[in-house]
Amino acid sequence: MQGGSDTPHIPVLLRPILQHLAPISGIWVDGTLGAGGYARALLEAGAQQVIGIDRDPLALELAQRWAAPFGARMRLVAGNFAQLDQHAGGLVDGVVLDLGVSSMQLDLAERGFSFAKDGPLDMRMSQSGRSAADLVNQADESVLADILYHYGEERASRRIARAIVQARGRAPITTTLQLAGLVSGCLPRPKPGQSHPATRSFQALRIAVNAEFEALVAGLEAAERALRPGGKLAVVSFHSMEDRVVKRFLAARAGQGAGGSRHAPEQVAITPRFRLIEKRGVSADAAELDENPRARSARLRMAQRLDAPAGPVDHALLGLPSLALDTGR
Repeated sequence: MQGGSDTPHIPVLLRPILQHLAPISGIWVDGTLGAGGYARALLEAGAQQVIGIDRDPLALELAQRWAAPFGARMRLVAGNFAQLDQHAGGLVDGVVLDLGVSSMQLDLAERGFSFAKDGPLDMRMSQSGRSAADLVNQADESVLADILYHYGEERASRRIARAIVQARGRAPITTTLQLAGLVSGCLPRPKPGQSHPATRSFQALRIAVNAEFEALVAGLEAAERALRPGGKLAVVSFHSMEDRVVKRFLAARAGQGAGGSRHAPEQVAITPRFRLIEKRGVSADAAELDENPRARSARLRMAQRLDAPAGPVDHALLGLPSLALDTGR
């Protein structure tokens, strides 16, 4: 998801989605509506109707403006894509998911997703429930360390968690720059071209606050249930952990899962539910990177639904971070 109300909306990897999934027709679900770039493109490409789902009230509020000319062809739904089959209310011809946080959310300091500007330590996509400040100020040190390590791949997780607990003992941690400064003080100064030291920690907290891995797995399962035979699925992810889960889910549901290891048992062969499209996935080409540098980390995976009925998925095969099924924050 990208773009805000005052900036051009550039959907990542839109051209390969439209190219590989053509022809676009029938009913589609945009499970991560954001600023609406994918939804509008699908309607313009020939979709009869797009069901746009988002748990962020701001996204739906802004959509009221641009969706009006499409009339009943654009249906807006407040909800989580983890229940997209229920929100759709019937079988659909396509599903698009653009994972992670939107630029629209990042650009608003009051949402607390970014340390580019100071703001309240919030990070809630739905603007309800437990915030990042609640998590940072209330969670046990060991829980914080595990979140930073498993969701952010932060090697200094224990050092940072210890510093957070010590700091909150003096005064609550309530703002993004307060937390970013605390994390930065635990890590070496970044070299030119390296990301901000707090990037991994902010990613980890955002994932925990919004239960993103739980929603991702549930959303992939819901897409399998919602797609009619021949229906198409496209998922855009922005970091390796998300992409690994999507890749393994689609491989397993296409009957192409890898053999076992000491971390995951060998997969029992299943009747394929999907046919993979571009098995290795698709990354942005040079032209798109020139237009939209954010696309550099994006990975697109696509599949087409087959006739076999939807069935249970063995989560042990998906490479989920260790906390992904018990966070519930």
